[in-house]
Amino acid sequence: MGTLLGNAPQESEADDEAAPGSVVAFPYDRMTVDQFRHRFPRARWRDDIKAWWVPGKTASRRIGRWLAEQEAEADAHADARGRDAFAFEPIVSPYLEIGRAGFQIRTPYSKTVVEELREIRFARWDGDLRLWHVPFRSFEDLRSHWTAIEAAARRNEPAERARRAEARKGSEDELKAKARSTERRKRRYPVLPDALPPPGVPVAISYGIVVFTEITGELVDPAAVSDLYPGATENHVWGLWRAPSLKELLSTWPAKAVPDPPGDWWLPTIEELRPARRAARVREGTDTVRRG
Repeated sequence: MGTLLGNAPQESEADDEAAPGSVVAFPYDRMTVDQFRHRFPRARWRDDIKAWWVPGKTASRRIGRWLAEQEAEADAHADARGRDAFAFEPIVSPYLEIGRAGFQIRTPYSKTVVEELREIRFARWDGDLRLWHVPFRSFEDLRSHWTAIEAAARRNEPAERARRAEARKGSEDELKAKARSTERRKRRYPVLPDALPPPGVPVAISYGIVVFTEITGELVDPAAVSDLYPGATENHVWGLWRAPSLKELLSTWPAKAVPDPPGDWWLPTIEELRPARRAARVREGTDTVRRG
């Protein structure tokens, strides 16, 4: 809405003495200016700083209250516009309901759904109700993402997932998935002896962020793991890893970019750290509940 520029003495060519006060700037709008001048009749425009000067020791506090009121009023208008837009062209979906303050979205879990909703301004997750809240003012954002949200939700319905699982049974894709799962449970990864990852430090590998705990020295058999680790050679050795803790991930300084070529491991970027941190929060929160 506007910017409170802070307390400052009044200084201009016409004034020799400083006086307490504060300055504020906001985009020009005739109605807003009229409201501002009615609220602050002693305010005057300072052309030298392109802002309004409000005299008085409490000017900063009074301006702050006025800006908050203006912002709340703007939000109310935006919500009204969003509600009207929805009434004119509604989204009809079993995953969307209308609440008192906006839209309520409840879908089967889907990473795509979460990513799409995180792109919508003011969307928030309600852990108690297990649904997403999106205010009416964000309706246009919601509509632009809705096709992807609904498609991902339908793909993750239990019946649809069961159908796909049944279709995959005995297929090459299922065999590869089982092999990957079996290998991941071994918590090992091939690394070169002359380019070992730092122990105890979160690093990125081809399928996530891990912390290497030990280099066994055991040579990798490339023929046995070529489908899982295409870059593995007879010079690679096995390194053992564990999942990083949230504390470790939060204290990791992100790299600016992934090296090109990346190698067997690299320092993670912020784009890689963010989902890892979210997963760690969920994992550690679940562990706390189980222990409780």
